[in-house]
Amino acid sequence: MQKKHFIIIMISLLFFGCKEENVEPTDDSLYGLINQYRQEQGLSAVPYSISLTIVAETHIDDLIQYYTIDETCNLHSWSENGNWASCCYTSDHEQAECMWNKPRELTSYEGAGYEIAAYKSSGITAERALELWKNSDAHNNIISNQDIWTNIEWKAMGTAIKGDYAVVWFGEEKEPE
Repeated sequence: MQKKHFIIIMISLLFFGCKEENVEPTDDSLYGLINQYRQEQGLSAVPYSISLTIVAETHIDDLIQYYTIDETCNLHSWSENGNWASCCYTSDHEQAECMWNKPRELTSYEGAGYEIAAYKSSGITAERALELWKNSDAHNNIISNQDIWTNIEWKAMGTAIKGDYAVVWFGEEKEPE
């Protein structure tokens, strides 16, 4: 009898627990727009990663619930209110490793992750987030493999957008099978 209940619960979780964001994104999604922008620059599309999407969704939920905009901890910071190591990510990048480790902490993704994040107090769209990143050298360099990212091949990308936040995670490792 216990086995039957377990199977019913698992099927329910699989059916009802799937978030729409984990469905393969469309061309007009944040994921699609970033790949379209990359292709306009002669770069290849970055494969979709469920793992990195989970990290992006988790971080947005953490930002919405616990992040307070201040001059010390930027959008790459993580609260102490989750199943992860908290960190205050500062502009000197002293806590960069804390951010890079999030995919390994939260999923079966084996590599480091590199995040770009955007905030717009009146709500954000995929188009607006991409425009903000294109107009920021540091963020644009990650998206378009420039500067210190020139010799990096992105093999995975996960995205999430919700409320006032947009988050993208890039990785050098393929999505785990």
